[in-house]
Amino acid sequence: YLENDPFCIYVVVLDQICTPKVLRYSRCHSWTVTLLIYILWHIAIADIVILVDGSWSIGRLNFRLVRMFLENLVSAFSVGIDQTRIGLAQYSGDPRIEWHLNAFTTKDAVLDAVKNLPYKGGNTLTGLALTYILENSFKPESGSRSGVPKVGILITDGKSQDDVIPPAQSLRDAGIELFAIGVKNADENELRAIASEPDNTHVYNVADFSIMSSIIEGLTQIVCERVEEQDKEIKESAGQETQGAPQDLVTSEVTARSFRVSWSHAPGSVEKYRVVFYPATQGGRPEEAVVDGTENYVVLRYLNSLTEYQLAVFAVYTSSASEALRGSETTLALPMVNGLELYDVTHNTMRARWSGVQGISGYMVLYAPLTKDQASDEKEMKVSDAVTDLQLEDLTPATEYTVTVYAMYGEEASDPMSSQQTTLPLSPPKNLVFSEVDHNSAKLSWEAASRKVTGYRIMYVKTDGLKTDEVDVGPVTSWTLNDLTSATEYEVAIFGIYDEGQSEALSGSFTTGKNQSDSLRVDKDITNMAISGDVDSFLLSGLSPNTEYEVMLQAVFKDQSESDAVLVVETTRERIMQLNSFSMHHTAVVQFMVRQAVRGLQVQEETTYSLEVSWQLEDPKVDQYRVTYVSLTGDRNEESVSLELVLVPGQQTTVLLQPLLSDTEHKVTVTPVYTDGQDGISVSSVGRTLPLSAPSNLRVSEEWFSRFRITWDTPPSPTLGFRVVYQPTSVPGSALETFVGDDVNTMLILNLQSDTEYTVKVISSYTTGSSQPLQGTAKTLYLGVTNLNTYQVMMSSMCVQWQPHRQADLYRVVIESLLNGQKQEVSVGGSASRQCFYDLTPNSQYKISVSTQLQDMEGPAVTTITTTPTDTTPPRHPLPTIPPAKEVCKAAKADLVFLVDGSWSIGDDNFQKIIRFLYSTTGSLDLIGPDGTQVAIAQFSDDARTEFKLNSYANKETLLDAIRRITYKGGNTKTGRAIKHVKESIFTSEGGVRRGVPKVLVVLTDGRSQDDVNKVSKEMQMEGYIIFAIGFADADYGELVNIASKPSDRHVFFVDDLDAVKKIEEQLITFVCEAATATCPSVLMRGNTMAGFRMMDMFGLVEKEYSNVEGVSLEPGSFNSFPCYRLHKDALVSQPTKYLHPEGLPSDYTITFLFRLLPDTPQEPFALWEILNKDNEPLVGVILDNGGKTLTFFNYDYKGDFQTVTFDEPDIKKMFYGSFHKLHMAISKTTARVVVDCKVVGGKPINAAGNISIDGVEVLGRMVRSRGKRDNSAPFQIQMFDIICSTSWASRDKCCELPGLVRTTAFKPTIQTINRPTVNRPTVNNQQPTDQQSTTNRPITNRPTVNNQQPTDQQTNKRNHPSNPPNSHPLQEDE
Repeated sequence: YLENDPFCIYVVVLDQICTPKVLRYSRCHSWTVTLLIYILWHIAIADIVILVDGSWSIGRLNFRLVRMFLENLVSAFSVGIDQTRIGLAQYSGDPRIEWHLNAFTTKDAVLDAVKNLPYKGGNTLTGLALTYILENSFKPESGSRSGVPKVGILITDGKSQDDVIPPAQSLRDAGIELFAIGVKNADENELRAIASEPDNTHVYNVADFSIMSSIIEGLTQIVCERVEEQDKEIKESAGQETQGAPQDLVTSEVTARSFRVSWSHAPGSVEKYRVVFYPATQGGRPEEAVVDGTENYVVLRYLNSLTEYQLAVFAVYTSSASEALRGSETTLALPMVNGLELYDVTHNTMRARWSGVQGISGYMVLYAPLTKDQASDEKEMKVSDAVTDLQLEDLTPATEYTVTVYAMYGEEASDPMSSQQTTLPLSPPKNLVFSEVDHNSAKLSWEAASRKVTGYRIMYVKTDGLKTDEVDVGPVTSWTLNDLTSATEYEVAIFGIYDEGQSEALSGSFTTGKNQSDSLRVDKDITNMAISGDVDSFLLSGLSPNTEYEVMLQAVFKDQSESDAVLVVETTRERIMQLNSFSMHHTAVVQFMVRQAVRGLQVQEETTYSLEVSWQLEDPKVDQYRVTYVSLTGDRNEESVSLELVLVPGQQTTVLLQPLLSDTEHKVTVTPVYTDGQDGISVSSVGRTLPLSAPSNLRVSEEWFSRFRITWDTPPSPTLGFRVVYQPTSVPGSALETFVGDDVNTMLILNLQSDTEYTVKVISSYTTGSSQPLQGTAKTLYLGVTNLNTYQVMMSSMCVQWQPHRQADLYRVVIESLLNGQKQEVSVGGSASRQCFYDLTPNSQYKISVSTQLQDMEGPAVTTITTTPTDTTPPRHPLPTIPPAKEVCKAAKADLVFLVDGSWSIGDDNFQKIIRFLYSTTGSLDLIGPDGTQVAIAQFSDDARTEFKLNSYANKETLLDAIRRITYKGGNTKTGRAIKHVKESIFTSEGGVRRGVPKVLVVLTDGRSQDDVNKVSKEMQMEGYIIFAIGFADADYGELVNIASKPSDRHVFFVDDLDAVKKIEEQLITFVCEAATATCPSVLMRGNTMAGFRMMDMFGLVEKEYSNVEGVSLEPGSFNSFPCYRLHKDALVSQPTKYLHPEGLPSDYTITFLFRLLPDTPQEPFALWEILNKDNEPLVGVILDNGGKTLTFFNYDYKGDFQTVTFDEPDIKKMFYGSFHKLHMAISKTTARVVVDCKVVGGKPINAAGNISIDGVEVLGRMVRSRGKRDNSAPFQIQMFDIICSTSWASRDKCCELPGLVRTTAFKPTIQTINRPTVNRPTVNNQQPTDQQSTTNRPITNRPTVNNQQPTDQQTNKRNHPSNPPNSHPLQEDE
């Protein structure tokens, strides 16, 4: 099933092996990848442990992005106890397991755990964490499975503070595939050292947390591929290939829309075959066909034509699937158009025709120009199946078009048939004729181009000219050009102008005539010579031999205007005297020697100090060349006085001139010197040396606290090297300088001051000097804290806090008195952000400086100055006046302890909010002190600190004042250690705890504990403590549930932040005060907290206190694992009523006993429990008559009349036969109802009870006949005694503690020794103990026997029972 979405694709897969899955992608990608991931995710299983960096450098906001990344990552896998298992550990300074591989059995459970993953905080010890998961996560007891691929995925944002290489190698040696994901400042080299090879698939490094999702696709694909490969390797090494893939893939019956796929059966019992097929092209959608395991073929239909399909056939077994049998096949093409012809072509139309195709729905015609600039002008026409001839219009002239015709089959098209044709060009004019040509005009004539022409464009230009003249004319066929230059050749082009553009040009040329001038004038020396205008040569005579002449020729027209002058230079030959041997006279013959100038003179190969001069001249009579050069200054033609000369041999035509001034023009003259010593013609040229170019594009990178790197682009001129000069911008002093070679364009500058701006100059060095500097600035990083300020400034102490530097190793914090110079100095860790100083002098100025240290560097000190006050300063957040007590709290009487999180993650502002919350909550209480509610507060981080104890304050005013003075502690989060501190150091007699008063603990925290909280919390809950847990920000809700009492909806509170705590404050105060109400305090019963009294605790009949009660010993109870207490004869165990029931008894309640009468229990009546007044007169109680086998309840009614009800039913009588029995007596305003062993016996009417006095005592086992000082008590065993403030408890409670009332076939009883000391007591009448009393290996010493009686069957009943496991208390057990 596919749901298309603009941004993603959902693939839902349902089959017998896998649960329905949705694979979601953040963007659409190749279906080839999708299919691969689909196959791997649903076949391969793995044990994946994710190791998450939870150090302070992550930050809370970024950690939320980490959670989102983990959710997406987990969503990519099919999670289950028999599929992929995912565990997670978080680390900082110390690692911890968030959950093991076997902790969750569903993906939803893992995702919920990810969403509630708390932020840990601390340093970055990655090596320790890698070792930790090897020793703790990849273990069988943690859910790691043998024979299953194992993968570890590390997510970190920084460099580890310990060695990671050995731990990573140990993990890889253990067969664990490691992937490393780095974010922001992660060290990529370290990531490579951790991850498995190859690095390009196992190492990921992203620039920011916000783009982590971009790697999920690639990461999950690689993980799945590696899991599959590991799985193969494991199976091959273990020889476990008992199942196989199908073989011999064959395709046949191929058409355009279908083909048949066949294969040979796979070995073993195959349940079905899954055939997955998808187009091989990018974006192809995978589909599948499933057939029964007895079939070996399937016909795939409704395919795309002429498409290659990739095939994968899987054999599906009961609990696994085979490797894929792969292949491919290409469907045939759909019938296409034939015989496409393009004809009747004009400059803007053409027709197309083709042969028709049967069975189609129509044709689609596409046509477009083939030129690049018009390629987007494609047009489309759809016609019916009856049309096979079509005219294409609005075409561009002289343009090649491609025309494509498709046969359409519904929405699918056949292969195309294409053809190309070029439209005709626009018709140009014809037959250009020139007439009436004279020296300054000419007439042009031509034939018209077409009737559609709108005009003509005439362009003409001199043959040797550069400027083109242009004129547009209408639809004429002739035009005269005027103002032409005489005796000049012109080229002419005429274009036809159309609506669609202009045609090709009709071209031609003509030459204007000569102007009829009278003569030509030749200037010769001082004589001007005029010659006829119709000659083109003239002999100059009477010249001097061997003399250079310049001759200038100008044309003179009739209007006396003159042409430009033409100049020529020539030298006459020298006269040579020759002797004629056949005559005796001399004949003078003049012979001219040609003296030439060099040709192609070039000045090139410029450098900053040289020029290369080259020329051409092939004249063997040249002996040498004289090369002179001079620098030009100012005006180009103004030569300096310094003329340099170089002589070059005649066979050499190049010379290098050096050294020259840089960036200077030089005039170079080359003169041939002939063998006769005479000079040839000199030729000059100008060249310029290169400037002393400076480097360019100065760039700064790799900024650090003590270094940065500079890079520059080298100049085009060759250099000797570069000078690098740098110095602090604002600090006086000499600059530092270094030199690097010409092949260097980057430099790392070291040993700099942190947070300092430097001026940097890079200067090119040349042979002739240095360039101008390339200048810029660079700044080192700031190695220091920010936001330094003081808080909690007292007369003799103050605290300083700062924003930590994320790279810091240590901070050196110094406080110095500006009065006397006294100093205190302390070094704190790099994660610290505050420090407090004590023993200061009031009314003194102190300077506090914090210096950040990193490795061997120390940044500049950041300072602040604060004055200690003369008097106590008010708190930063003023608190209200003493609030009035709330009505619900007026009856509260409890020992109340607040345990407050003071870790670094809280912050100062939030801690002040906690203080205000404590102020408001405790202000709601009524009476503070020993006669009301006692309050203690402890603050915790790495350890717990008692701010004040329960008995510290006896009134609300002093209590609230103490709360206002609590200072913020700071540190890590060790909640378990803190709860233990409260139990062992605050809820103690020294701390002021009272017996018989509810003990209430309220825990406030914003994060998950870095130690175990479950054990100590469970112990306190079992011992009757009432615990409330309040979490905010990143607190772990599951951990809060474990800490708090049950039910959780009453004892667990969670808010987003401390600003929202007001929303829960009213309800919290109500629940706390209800739990602390003395009339019916909250107690733990059957795993839940309810209103009532744990009377065993109040009488001291618990394991830790019974030894302090005289006449009591510890013995096995109804099961060996359950303790009970023997009250010996005349023990008279009692407690003052004002401690047990300071507000009296409730109007409705249920009394619960689990007891056993002993052989030496007297026959006379005795009270299991009764309340006496100060005169020892009974007020209320429960009486057993062992002789009469009756049960009696008595009290005084609201009128003050004494009333009793007695029960003697058969179920009552069985309580007197020596076995353990459970008695519930429910007392309401109208009825006394009895339930024995969870069976209703009956009820009798009574009047509503009156109140009791609390000036007497409550007693266990007191004989009815007791009077005054002659009181004595009966011996019996008691295992449970509770008073629950509800009459429904009798019907809700269970009797799992009684062996005779539960089935024992489901377990094997065991005997467990109870190693508990007992009091020594004498034997009575030499009687032997019963079987119940003498169970094997019980350390009950010197117990009396009574009357030589033998144990009854009930006494020797089976003892252990699955509902009461060893080492548990009966009140722990659920139904």
